[in-house]
Amino acid sequence: MPADLSAAEALALRMTSLLLRPHPGTQPGTVAEVVEWFGAMQAQDLASGLWSLGARLPGSRLTDVQEALERREALRTWPMRGTVHLVPPADARWMLEVTGVRSLAGAATRRAQLGLTDVDADRAVDVLGAALTGGGRLTRSQCLATLREAGLGTDGQRGYHLLWFASVRGVTCVAPNVGTEQTFALLDEWAPAPRQLDRDEALAVLAHRYVRGHGPVTDREFAGWTGLTLTDARRGLTAAGDALSTVRVDGQPMYVDVALADTPRTPLDEVRALPGFDEYLLGYRDRTLMLDPAHQAAVVPGNNGIFQATVVHAGRVVGVWKRRIGRSTVTVTIQPLTPLTAPARTRVEHALGRYADFLGLPPRFEWQA
Repeated sequence: MPADLSAAEALALRMTSLLLRPHPGTQPGTVAEVVEWFGAMQAQDLASGLWSLGARLPGSRLTDVQEALERREALRTWPMRGTVHLVPPADARWMLEVTGVRSLAGAATRRAQLGLTDVDADRAVDVLGAALTGGGRLTRSQCLATLREAGLGTDGQRGYHLLWFASVRGVTCVAPNVGTEQTFALLDEWAPAPRQLDRDEALAVLAHRYVRGHGPVTDREFAGWTGLTLTDARRGLTAAGDALSTVRVDGQPMYVDVALADTPRTPLDEVRALPGFDEYLLGYRDRTLMLDPAHQAAVVPGNNGIFQATVVHAGRVVGVWKRRIGRSTVTVTIQPLTPLTAPARTRVEHALGRYADFLGLPPRFEWQA
């Protein structure tokens, strides 16, 4: 019989799965190990993606994470839901083939809206592939210039669509920035030793990684995260077999990594400062365990998909924050969403001080009413 968990116990397990509190089964010490743990981490906003890694690697600095990405410990591409993620290089190709390809279903319609044809898209793939062959790495602007020289329009959203299409087709990937500009490289050259999995193996790996990095979760949460059909999501969860266990939260069956099934549910009290685009919130469709619905508008203003950076206490969002990076300091503005005592504010500043340390800059704090 699956164990019954209270909401607080389920949240404690989630924070452990998300590597936001000590985990009994792993202590990742590198970018590669963190990304491998999750399988994929949201990284459409690069600065957020870098801090998502830093927040899970105590003592790390921004330069440490950037150097790890230059060493190809992880790469960025569009493996699912048409959204940029950090993934292990060896897993990028099979992920694109299993989940990324699903985002291509509506690509022809989108191209028609943009005034592009299927021939244009295929031509862009060939042009970028040829331009990047031999270990080349081009900035976004250089890629767009190359496409224009080949007679392909890049104005409006056309250029973005063609760059996305080439990556989802498995030809290019997003390499680390040069300065502040995104760069692209050939996937085969950036990740020359792809892992080979058949479809059932791939579904099982996806299921296990999602559950161990986010659980407790439902089958529908897994389907939503990957963009898979519910049928394929359930197939993957079944294929993961003994790596997963089940619990009940408010009577609803959920999956959890077997390593956590019997872990003592120690009370949550940690304060964390997390980026907006973090698996902590974006890894779920149902966020009520972590986020009071009354605070949804503050975290996602206008409900436009742009998430604010969050302050989390005991697993619940208690505030949002923004930063302005100057030459000699980082100014952090904090907006509480719940009343915070003076000691609680001190703890929040300590958590945000860790972010300032990550940047290598002294912090300056501003509190909004």
